[in-house]
Amino acid sequence: MSAHRRKTSHAVRRPRRQRRPRRIARTLLVAACALAVMAAAGAWYAYRDLAGSIGSSKALQGAEKSKYGDTNILLMGLDSRRDQNGEELPEEVLDKLHAGSSDIGGYNANTLILLHVPGDGGQAKAFSVPRDDFVEVSGGPGTPGKGKDKIKKAYGLAKAEEEERLSARGVTDRRQLEREGREAGRKAQIETVRNFLGVPIDHFAELNLAGFYHLADALGGVPVCLKKPVRDKYSGADFPAGRQTLNGQQSLAFVRQRHGLDMGDLDRTKRQQAFLAGATQKLNSAGTFTDPVKLMKLIDAAKQDVVTDEGWDLLSFVKQAKNLSGGKVAFTTLPVERFGRNHGEDINVVDDMKIKRLIAEQIGPGTSASTSAPSPGASPSDAPGASPGPGGAAPAPAASGSPAIDGGGIPCVD
Repeated sequence: MSAHRRKTSHAVRRPRRQRRPRRIARTLLVAACALAVMAAAGAWYAYRDLAGSIGSSKALQGAEKSKYGDTNILLMGLDSRRDQNGEELPEEVLDKLHAGSSDIGGYNANTLILLHVPGDGGQAKAFSVPRDDFVEVSGGPGTPGKGKDKIKKAYGLAKAEEEERLSARGVTDRRQLEREGREAGRKAQIETVRNFLGVPIDHFAELNLAGFYHLADALGGVPVCLKKPVRDKYSGADFPAGRQTLNGQQSLAFVRQRHGLDMGDLDRTKRQQAFLAGATQKLNSAGTFTDPVKLMKLIDAAKQDVVTDEGWDLLSFVKQAKNLSGGKVAFTTLPVERFGRNHGEDINVVDDMKIKRLIAEQIGPGTSASTSAPSPGASPSDAPGASPGPGGAAPAPAASGSPAIDGGGIPCVD
């Protein structure tokens, strides 16, 4: 009997030793699942926080959309020294931006870039629209046009007109005037670009001057490359030649410099492209998408300075944006025929139909999304004898390809 009990006892103890690793495994599995759920909940909370707090606009309601799964995004950079409520930026911020008084700049859209993302995963293309292109300016949907003027002015003209209209009706609330005036400005600017390029615009993102500063800081600096050293007292640009990483204040000086550059605004357009290329590379290489702390810092920056169209699934685009770095975007500056004057202002004379054909060839329905980028050639800024000065009539060649982004690198610019 004693032997039988010992045998039975031994038979009972062995399964207990086998169950212990299984219990540990189950515990670890449950813990891993819990962590996964918490991470997913955190990501969802971050997205809800971003979607609920970022500036949202109805400027694209009812607009025509792209076909075949393609997406066209208009990036608008305002030369405004005010926040989203129309309040003056603090003096210490203006000093860092090297941007002067909050009354300077108005609401010109000094940066206009159409980003085309093919639905089949092909190479994305970005088209920079020089701010002084002389085009038909829209007044916004259902509003008479403004005739021909610099493309950058569409936003500010429509904003001022809407505020005057509302004031005449007795509206005195400054924030309401600012909010509704900006909505009118966005509609007019988007419609002007859409008519000029001849393509739908599916989404847009608007950024003010402070936004460049905060974005660069949130990324921990943006890498750029200069062919030669530069120094400009107007923008505050003071950089050596070569590759370097710029902080927020330096980044804004970099994208704003035009004095001291051979082709002024057209060279500044190349810098905007280089900044965008460097920022997308930094987004990916710095692990921003996988680091919750970095991602939240980026989200906080976006909430301060960015306005997008209502209903844009930003989480999906953030994931997609990982694939827009490392040479996967081909940059082109739209062609300028010659330089001229209009009512005492310098303008870029452009061929509307040539530009529409160029865009259609690159991203139109009859063109494969995998079509290679345009061959690098002389850009307007390389035109011999061209001068951005008053009355300059030097012709500029057709579409320019900015320096190629190759192998995960960044373009070097003047």
